[in-house]
Amino acid sequence: MTMAYGGKIELLQCISNTVKPLSKICPCNSNLSLLKSVCFQEKIGTSLTAFGHLCARNTSKIYAVSSTSEVQTTEEKGKGLTYKDAGVDIDAGSELVKRIAKMAPGIGGFGGLFPLGNSFLVAGTDGVGTKLKLAFETGIHDTIGIDLVAMSVNDIVTSGSKPLFFLDYFATSRLDVDLAEKVIRGIVNGCQQSDCVLLGGETAEMPDFYADGEYDLSGFAVGIVDKDSVIDGKNIAVGDVLIGLPSSGVHSNGFSLVRRVIEKSGLSLKDKLPGDSVTLGEALMAPTVIYVKQVLDIIKKRGGVKGIAHITGGGFTDNIPRVFPKGLGAAIYKDSWNVLPVFKWIQEAGEIEEGEMMRTFNMGIGMVLVVDKEAAIRIVDDANDTYSAYRIGEVVSGEGVSYV
Repeated sequence: MTMAYGGKIELLQCISNTVKPLSKICPCNSNLSLLKSVCFQEKIGTSLTAFGHLCARNTSKIYAVSSTSEVQTTEEKGKGLTYKDAGVDIDAGSELVKRIAKMAPGIGGFGGLFPLGNSFLVAGTDGVGTKLKLAFETGIHDTIGIDLVAMSVNDIVTSGSKPLFFLDYFATSRLDVDLAEKVIRGIVNGCQQSDCVLLGGETAEMPDFYADGEYDLSGFAVGIVDKDSVIDGKNIAVGDVLIGLPSSGVHSNGFSLVRRVIEKSGLSLKDKLPGDSVTLGEALMAPTVIYVKQVLDIIKKRGGVKGIAHITGGGFTDNIPRVFPKGLGAAIYKDSWNVLPVFKWIQEAGEIEEGEMMRTFNMGIGMVLVVDKEAAIRIVDDANDTYSAYRIGEVVSGEGVSYV
């Protein structure tokens, strides 16, 4: 599925001037040809064994699984909305991962590691979920590609890897070249922000499969990291510090619940977001922050980074523990960072309980670094116009996440 956009010459012309050769990104690109010849079925056992200690702890990878069971929702009972009310059952997703782990032991980390000489290739894949629904409603298509790239490269950078290349999949009922060009330009933008190459992709026209004017997206990123530089969380200890890097908003998770909140509130996407100067649509469509350059810079210049968690579906509650050794948990300091107006509005308009917010949304923190105390001082003190960082918690004995 790495054909050049299914032969769509118009799309190739619109992006060809912005794509750099892979040789300028990675001097070891000749080794990447091994990807075409290596039998993954023969090699996968080796890679999973090599990092079994990492992956075995990370079997809580969240997949967005729609719940079709007919149950009485909390809204019907007179309580606030939940993610499950909106059709997404995180517990069902966790159960699916447990079953997948039995078939392919070790799967579940933020990125999959594949051995290649003295390095690991790190791969990740994702989409942007029902945020696409808001793109269709607002007509904002030029940034959704940034979201697509962000969701994959932010996952693979958690191991300390540098993204090398990205592939996309664009599917629609009838190809609108002008609209598709806007989406692809966003993908190119995201690749430039993460210093990787848009290597190829696939454009699929499937008449009658999608509603007219709608499309779906998925993306795939591959990075590389030296074996002796992998960040795997195994050295995390009690007393280590949690550093939060701020988000731009909801990013690309929780939009099934967001859309239910919009319906309940009676506001339109063109209305002003309460407590902010932008419209609700603009706030919700703010592109996901790409943390690649910031995170790699912190690792290189400040050191002391032991684990990294990308805060996506599952929020703080489910994502932070994924990088911890058994027996350790996190104490999160409430009010230690700026919660954006969009999250305050979502919680108030949807009457959503705090625990549900923390397990569904990033709450203003899109990436969490687990670092030693000395590194925490350096990272927070060095924060400037280039980046912001908050000391949001610490590692404690006992598993799980508590909010203090």
